[in-house]
Amino acid sequence: MTHTVQAQNTPTPYRVTLTDSSGHTWYGDEPTDKGGQDSAPNPIQLLLSALGACTTITLEMYANHKGIKLDHVQVDLALNPNGEPESGQNNIERKITLKGEFTEEQHKRLLKVAESCPVHKLLTSNISIQTTLDM
Repeated sequence: MTHTVQAQNTPTPYRVTLTDSSGHTWYGDEPTDKGGQDSAPNPIQLLLSALGACTTITLEMYANHKGIKLDHVQVDLALNPNGEPESGQNNIERKITLKGEFTEEQHKRLLKVAESCPVHKLLTSNISIQTTLDM
């Protein structure tokens, strides 16, 4: 399945309208100290939210499939929580909180499942970006 998203600028400085082929619309913006209006998440927050959403959904799907009673999933994410990256090595800290009825073995398996969410796999792979400029 091909995933496509389109980003377009708006009359508001640094506010971006994002759309996909399914008709969903959402926004990105920069904080006021960078000239934006702080009306939506910034691009890094959007990236982290993709990982958080994917992790949560993957855990819910697995628990439903395996009949595990999972009442609540919370994923807290931070990019370089200890300051600026060293030598270009960025770190995402992901803390997962699970509530429900599951065994210690199921709990360990859920951690492994979290690491198999598609966005986690994408972010930990060797990514190549080809850019063209259309005029």
